[in-house]
Amino acid sequence: MVKVVALFVLGLILICLGGDRLVDAAVAIAKRLKIPEIVVGATIVSLGTTLPEILVSTTAALQGTPGAADISAGNAFGSIICNTALIAGLTQLIAPSKKVARSSITWRAAMFFGVSLALIAVGLFTGQFNRVTGIALLFVFCIYAVANVKFPGGDEEEKKKEEDKQGPLAVQLLTLAVCAVLLYFGANLLVDNGIILAGALGVPERVIAVTFIALGTSLPELVTSLASIIKGYGNVGLGNIVGANLLNLLLVMGIPATITGISLNPSTVRIDAVLGVIVMAVLTVPLMIKQRSYRVQGGILLAVYVGYVVSSFVA
Repeated sequence: MVKVVALFVLGLILICLGGDRLVDAAVAIAKRLKIPEIVVGATIVSLGTTLPEILVSTTAALQGTPGAADISAGNAFGSIICNTALIAGLTQLIAPSKKVARSSITWRAAMFFGVSLALIAVGLFTGQFNRVTGIALLFVFCIYAVANVKFPGGDEEEKKKEEDKQGPLAVQLLTLAVCAVLLYFGANLLVDNGIILAGALGVPERVIAVTFIALGTSLPELVTSLASIIKGYGNVGLGNIVGANLLNLLLVMGIPATITGISLNPSTVRIDAVLGVIVMAVLTVPLMIKQRSYRVQGGILLAVYVGYVVSSFVA
């Protein structure tokens, strides 16, 4: 058990180191290429921090063991709830986002809600995400990738006057890749050893997936978002959350569904997926209307997350 705890702590250290440098490298790349912070957060950073979720859900689906489907689907929807209610809630409570470009948020949020509602409908009527659903999700991801290039948005964002020292672009790209690898291995150490620790409590697979695993694989987003606030680039963290939530739907669900198909626990669709839509609405609607967020949103989101976790264990 001492070895399990030591590996768990090592995973946390790797995530902290990777998340800190990931923000620096991403912001440097954004400035060099004149890309708005929220856009680089929603694309480059979110892809790097979502790697753990992609690996966990795909591995669970490939194993095909009892409870694997609960872990695969629960991890995706649980991560959305964790990203939005816990991580975004905490960061918006500490430092509400200001001067957020409506053009950066609106179409990404609309895509999230459209895909989420479609998945909820499919899940309720069929009880599974089959290969056709998976292929459709991957196709939408291709559209999302192209849209990020064609319609990045961010013209309205406030530009920083100060110029940070930047190294060569190749060095920043290499740093970004190394940090993503650190996040990847760190999150896997946390998840693998966290499951061992949590398993001793006799917790059902779905509850483990939407709490322990979702929190473990979302730690890169948490560290990255907090590092963004500390370094004065809060919009990078916000973009990371929005982008990561979309990738949770399109890739974390799409890849395993395409490979093996995913059978669904009814609670995953009726509770986890629906709650994911609700908390995203709480986060993004004020951003789209007022182009800023408020501390009260952070408080509401954190309260929702606490209630969700408690109710999951009680139920």
